[in-house]
Amino acid sequence: MVDVGYFALCFALVPAGYAVYASIIGALRNQQQLVRSGENAAFSVFGLLSIAILALWYAILTHDFSLAYVSENTSRAMPIQYLIASLWGGQNGSIMFWGWMISAYMTAVLFINRYRYRDLMPYVTAVLAGYSLFFIVLNLYAADPFVRLPFAPEDGNGLNPILQHPYMAIHPPVLYAGMVGMAVPFAFAIAALLSGHLDSNWLRAMRRWLLIPWAFLGAGLLLGGKWAYVELGWGGYWAWDPVENASFMPWLAATALLHSMMVQERKGILKVWNIILAFFTYGMTLFGTFITRSGLIESVHSFAQSSIGTYFVVYLGFLSCGCITLLVYRLPVLRTPSRLESFASRETMFLLNNWILLGMLFAVLWGTLFPVFSEAITGDKITVGAPFFNRVNIPIGLVLLLLTGAGPLFAWRKTSAEGLRRNFAVPISAAIISCIVVGTLGVRNLYAMMSLTLCGFVVGSVALEFYRGTMARKRNSGERIWPALLWLLTKSRRRYGGYLVHIAMVLLFVGFTGKAFTTEKEFVLDYGEAQQIGRYSVTYEALANHDDAHKFTSAAALSLYHDGEFLATLLPERRFYHQSEQNTTEVAIWSSRLEDFYLILVGTAADNSAKFQVYVNPLVNCVWAGGLLFVFSSLWTMWPTARERRLAFMDREVALGEADISQLLTKT
Repeated sequence: MVDVGYFALCFALVPAGYAVYASIIGALRNQQQLVRSGENAAFSVFGLLSIAILALWYAILTHDFSLAYVSENTSRAMPIQYLIASLWGGQNGSIMFWGWMISAYMTAVLFINRYRYRDLMPYVTAVLAGYSLFFIVLNLYAADPFVRLPFAPEDGNGLNPILQHPYMAIHPPVLYAGMVGMAVPFAFAIAALLSGHLDSNWLRAMRRWLLIPWAFLGAGLLLGGKWAYVELGWGGYWAWDPVENASFMPWLAATALLHSMMVQERKGILKVWNIILAFFTYGMTLFGTFITRSGLIESVHSFAQSSIGTYFVVYLGFLSCGCITLLVYRLPVLRTPSRLESFASRETMFLLNNWILLGMLFAVLWGTLFPVFSEAITGDKITVGAPFFNRVNIPIGLVLLLLTGAGPLFAWRKTSAEGLRRNFAVPISAAIISCIVVGTLGVRNLYAMMSLTLCGFVVGSVALEFYRGTMARKRNSGERIWPALLWLLTKSRRRYGGYLVHIAMVLLFVGFTGKAFTTEKEFVLDYGEAQQIGRYSVTYEALANHDDAHKFTSAAALSLYHDGEFLATLLPERRFYHQSEQNTTEVAIWSSRLEDFYLILVGTAADNSAKFQVYVNPLVNCVWAGGLLFVFSSLWTMWPTARERRLAFMDREVALGEADISQLLTKT
């Protein structure tokens, strides 16, 4: 099976290269049979890489420790779910999984659009097949997962203990689905430039293919935050780690593109800007992969230093030159005489939104790369920590939150003074009420007060949009309010699903704001002693140790009380894994709707006294609730409406009809 997998990986080079060649030549010569041949070759790439993936999984599940990858990343003691997850737990396996996911996206795009956007699809095939070819080459020459050892050890090293967690079994593939999928919008942008079809058709073709990876990437970031919160034992969920930033930056760029493409579809402007954003979004995914995989930066998430960085530099250089050349060549066609007609317009708000998002992106990029620059220039690595990122990005985030609520209140082209007064009355009232409530509750932190006030403003803005749409539907159809609201959500998924995403952002910001009110305390307790933390108290009841072949575990038992009322028994742990000689922390969390009581066992002494650290994290559950709403609303927004399904069916019928006529003429 190992040989089958390796040769499948080798053979995938041929159809990947042929798909690039046949698609481009077929498009240039208008030979549809050659174009279809290229698409068939792309399908076969997916089949061959699937065989390679299954072969590596087979080796993992059967404990074939003659493979270096299996020996380094698995062990006999690992549960099956982590054996499966070990495919993407190491460098070489994750590179192959990444390449397989590219081929899966390519197959899905070609299959769904086999009768649509036929002027664009040959070039889309060529770009995605070229991307797949790059990762196949990377696997074969720099990150081969099928390398054999000179002898087979009895057992392997096992997966990193901190990765053996249910969230880490699903977080990486979800994140990969987001990072990889950004290649599809890029492919459509290149196809538009190469084909010369530079109207809004390519935006309509790629919109859903941008929403899908954008949703995956956002969900992956939130899953990673949840994993860090429950596994790393530091009381938080986001630390501005370089690898976290590498995934966050493409999401920011994609969010900017999602907003600016609406302006081009509606007003026919920002054509050059949207092409650049499509390039930049894809480029940031490659750059993020490069800094994660090359060893350029140090992180708890990053992989060991390897030679694949050189391949990425060459590939990025080739892409940059090609994209700039194409853009300059098509620049005269992309320029339009249309301009922004008024500052008080929705298109201006979207453009401001883009600038703020990219401002945050470049702030994060600068902070991430500053240690690299400082070491290269001065020889000393100056680390940039969370305080810098928070100081810079909190004000930017607040401006972004303001624009989230203000954008829908402006009309297209120009908004009159009367329209502004009428549209802003309800959101401003909601903001004032929020500010009064927050002040009454005793909040005095300036940023926290501004954040919660702006959250009220956004909720008021979204509520106004839903109210107006529902009342208009009710007047026109005579329906009751709830059926009218459901019709609105079902028939206008893109608009009102987007508003649901805005509400998800509000929940996330409320959760982020809770960090300003976190209580932290560290203390040592003997058996029977208690410690007060605000309105909570904990009593140290017992300590138990357990040693087995896999790990040594120390677990403390503490009783948790709130205002004297017993809540739960908390069991924080510290584990030492023998094989990897690594310590991990298993935190104990008691959650209520308003806050988390987060307890860490820091260490124990010979007399069984123990040191603990406590965080009381208010509003943190709003982060997870916002994440769930984000996923739901993203799925709702991208799900095809009945009208879109009818249009796709009509395109299919037209394409099949033209094919039949062509065959008839050929026979005649």
